[in-house]
Amino acid sequence: DKEPLGVLSTADAQNQADDAGVDLVMISPEADPPVCRLMDYKKYKFDQEKKQKEAKKTQKQLQVNQKELKMRYNIDEHDYNVRLKSARKFLGAGDKVKLLCQFRGREADFKDMAQATFLKFAEEVDEV
Repeated sequence: DKEPLGVLSTADAQNQADDAGVDLVMISPEADPPVCRLMDYKKYKFDQEKKQKEAKKTQKQLQVNQKELKMRYNIDEHDYNVRLKSARKFLGAGDKVKLLCQFRGREADFKDMAQATFLKFAEEVDEV
């Protein structure tokens, strides 16, 4: 009903709650006089938890994750296709994909080959 009943003694308020079959819940204990409400507390807690779960679910859906894929400039064809398939799956799920190239020792001299591999990867991912 949510209509104020006015200032009542604690005993009167508790009697009205018992008659209605609900709980007497203190909303604002710092107020003068304290503010209480007649409500079904279990239902109230259940609704609050349900709202929190729903808010958490929508927040998780809106969150964008960044996935990393590591590969080398002289990657084998099968491994390349596995990375390509993973990237497409991540992008399809709405995530960002970060591609890393690993160099060991003197492999850093072949940066142009790595760049060509990355450009080919980007073109093939864009096809989808």
